[in-house]
Amino acid sequence: QVQLVESGGGLVQPGGSLRISCAASGFTFSSAYVGWVRQPPGKGLEWVSDINNGGGTTYYADSLKGRFTISRDNAKNTLYLQMGSLKPGDTALYYCVREMSGAGARDYDLWGQGTQVTVSS
Repeated sequence: QVQLVESGGGLVQPGGSLRISCAASGFTFSSAYVGWVRQPPGKGLEWVSDINNGGGTTYYADSLKGRFTISRDNAKNTLYLQMGSLKPGDTALYYCVREMSGAGARDYDLWGQGTQVTVSS
């Protein structure tokens, strides 16, 4: 089956760091544009970051630039999001997504189940 499976979420103290992962299967990951979207408790979806197929082009939400880093390992069919200087406002369910038209297009056609990240003392 074609799927994305997130992992690595958990409880982190404010100011801490965490790396979450997304394992892809059932399609040619190395040709795909992928990214991250999150949903804070009681709020709507928020775009986080995108990356092109080769990993050389990245995009970030303005509020996250300098704190979050997106990367990928095509040999392992895996997408990563390194999160630093975490704030309580970063608490959310983080989804791995695939884009149809290219990095930054945000026309998602595939979603993972999400991994929960909670930032609290």
